[in-house]
Amino acid sequence: MLEVAGREVTITNPDRVVFAAGGHTKLDLVRYYLAVAGGALRGVAGRPMILKRFVRGIDQEAFFQKRAPTSRPDWIEVAELNYASGRSAEEVVVRDTPGLAWVVNLGCIDLNPHPVQAEDLDRPDELRIDLDPVPGVEWPQIVEVALVARQVLADHGLTGWPKTSGSRGFHVYAPIHPRWAFREVRLAAEGVAREVANRAPDLATSRWWKEERQGVFVDFNQNAKDRTVASAYSVRPNSDARVSTPLTWGEVPRSRPPELTMPAVLERYRAIGDPWEPMAGAAGSLVGLLELAERLGPAEKPPRGTGRRQPTRPLIEIARAKTKDEALAGLERWKARHPGVVLRLQAADILTDGMRGRSSVWYRIRVNLQHVPEPERPPQEPLEVDYDPWTEGTDGSTPAAR
Repeated sequence: MLEVAGREVTITNPDRVVFAAGGHTKLDLVRYYLAVAGGALRGVAGRPMILKRFVRGIDQEAFFQKRAPTSRPDWIEVAELNYASGRSAEEVVVRDTPGLAWVVNLGCIDLNPHPVQAEDLDRPDELRIDLDPVPGVEWPQIVEVALVARQVLADHGLTGWPKTSGSRGFHVYAPIHPRWAFREVRLAAEGVAREVANRAPDLATSRWWKEERQGVFVDFNQNAKDRTVASAYSVRPNSDARVSTPLTWGEVPRSRPPELTMPAVLERYRAIGDPWEPMAGAAGSLVGLLELAERLGPAEKPPRGTGRRQPTRPLIEIARAKTKDEALAGLERWKARHPGVVLRLQAADILTDGMRGRSSVWYRIRVNLQHVPEPERPPQEPLEVDYDPWTEGTDGSTPAAR
């Protein structure tokens, strides 16, 4: 039992090891979030949050819970969100350190808030740019693209705030006045992505279809209404307890994500505080980016309805699996049967997708045979793993992206 800001918060299984490599326990994780609470709450306070719960540890897939648990303290707030499916969910809203400790105790290793405040659920106050490198892209290229994104935002009246994703990518947030609907915010983010790709065509792409991407994908769709992104100071479910760490732009070129682990970020926070503290007074207007989007004209459209798109690249599907490990094992079996083809493939030709299921992410692996001479291309074969995520029951939880 912890006393946090005058409230008692129960921590179940406090000695359970969450990150085996560093020996960090569940209680260590809770204490980390309380120590960096000023920065962590800056990213989540007052925002409805999807609960990404690792109830079986980081080696097992998380499940994504939109609905707040019915057995919750009376001081935990909720906000009711409505979705395009016609469903609604009362989601947890954290406002203080006891709430922070409570959600971490549920098994939430990273925190995934929506870009809106509970008082206005239809108008985001953040534009989020997610830089997602294709396999084979090195960190210096991601940094170059981040700097281009910063300049595009600045040229159109917004201030970008950088942070590592805690995984392979990079995030740039731009606080905005809550005056525009999700559709307009997504359109503005798409304008950023297209302009970054125009300015750095050898480094970045805004192509929607994964098999057509090269370099760093500027993912504008993280601004769609149902999307969430791991917030600042979130510990990610990696073996090294890496953190999605806010930076100054001066730090970005020399940043090294593997060094930004939970203990290192805790020490950094104690030494310098939160580089994003001035963000609160930096909200800007979307007018410039919306004008940019209009000048750029209609963009490539994502899939809608049940119609199937005809791929522009020679793709074959290898596996659909409940877990990433199962999908990758299927890929290895396929590779063993086609060693000559494997020699022709480049890193970006292996397309691994985390897909939306009912209450968790499932995994699909495809292979792009564009670098394999046509006579040598293997046909589509029965899937190595053929998992159907829609046959499982649902408890009302819904997955978030990635």
